[in-house]
Amino acid sequence: MFNVITIDGHKAVVSFDPEIEMFRGEFIGLNGGADFYASDVAGLMREGAVSLRTFMEVCAERGIEPRKNFSGKFALRISAQTHEAAVLAAAAHGMSLNQWAADVLEQAAGAENPKPAQEAHPAPRARKVRAREAEHA
Repeated sequence: MFNVITIDGHKAVVSFDPEIEMFRGEFIGLNGGADFYASDVAGLMREGAVSLRTFMEVCAERGIEPRKNFSGKFALRISAQTHEAAVLAAAAHGMSLNQWAADVLEQAAGAENPKPAQEAHPAPRARKVRAREAEHA
């Protein structure tokens, strides 16, 4: 995945800040902010480990769960045209919009442990045709 590093099992997004000419890392999936800066990759890894360790220590002292819990649900705002196109694409694959969008997001995000893709169900019309063929067989 682009611009993502792993430090002690935790993922951080890395960007370059041209104003200070340094790399900035920010851990994702934590219940608070834990960012770090360095001018090179080795420094980024070192500073990230320090930032993460400090964050974890503060969480432990305060009795706070350090990791954010994700529900698997979120709202998505898109244009009406994109919504219509997505419904059409989902139907063409014999899937609900929710399942189609989940599959597309898993592929785009490069999910490490995505659920196995469900086999596309035949479109309702195809099922009716097959049912009629079975009746005449």
